Amino acid sequence: HLAMFDWMFPGPAFNQALLASETIALELDMLDPDIQRRLAAAASVPPAHAERQPIGDELAAQLKRQVAAACVDAAALARFSPLMQVMTLSVLAARGDGLDPAFGIDVFLAGFARGAGKKVVSLETPESQMQALLGGDAAQTQAIVLQGLADLEAGRTAPRLMQVAKVWSDSDLDKLANYAQWCECMDKPEDLAFYRRLLEGRNPLLAERIAQLHASSQGVFAAVGALHMIGPLALPTLLRERGFRVERVEFRR
Repeated sequence: HLAMFDWMFPGPAFNQALLASETIALELDMLDPDIQRRLAAAASVPPAHAERQPIGDELAAQLKRQVAAACVDAAALARFSPLMQVMTLSVLAARGDGLDPAFGIDVFLAGFARGAGKKVVSLETPESQMQALLGGDAAQTQAIVLQGLADLEAGRTAPRLMQVAKVWSDSDLDKLANYAQWCECMDKPEDLAFYRRLLEGRNPLLAERIAQLHASSQGVFAAVGALHMIGPLALPTLLRERGFRVERVEFRR
């Protein structure tokens, strides 16, 4: 979902697979206006619930500093919960290093598919994705907001994003499989619960939707975030359990 500008241009094996597929399946088709509208609505905090999102004066001040440092629209961001604000700021933290959501591979794929006359489908709904992101209890959410702001203030967020991006760009699946050992993001119970809900909790639905599409389409190119590919409930594992033969394609460097 984050990428460098040069990464948006597909290589020969990638391009061949795209052109041979009838359907391009993404977690969410972010070029679909209805998906955009529903995602914004699902991520927003209704005015009547705003008072249920207290984070304290100190955290509010930290959040305000990070919003200013990121040069984003403070009023627009304020419509979201503190957790969603921190997640948004974290995603934007490595823009100075060239890693930007504007260059996201899924956004490129949505545009490519439309230009090539392919069918584009969303594997999830905006509502289910936001429930996975924001569905923790108050104590877990507070802890994640606190840690996220601390990482942003200390300048730890961007280097971590760059490290994950390098593992992805190097096709280092072995290192990615050991993500929990080096990411410094699952050391606390609330962090582990958040990871499992956000990634492993969504994988069964992703696998089921991909299987359904394969049964009804002449070739499916499905693209999901890299962290869905590892762990005991990894997407390749779940697809194998559904009878698929899963092979890794080695890309030439």
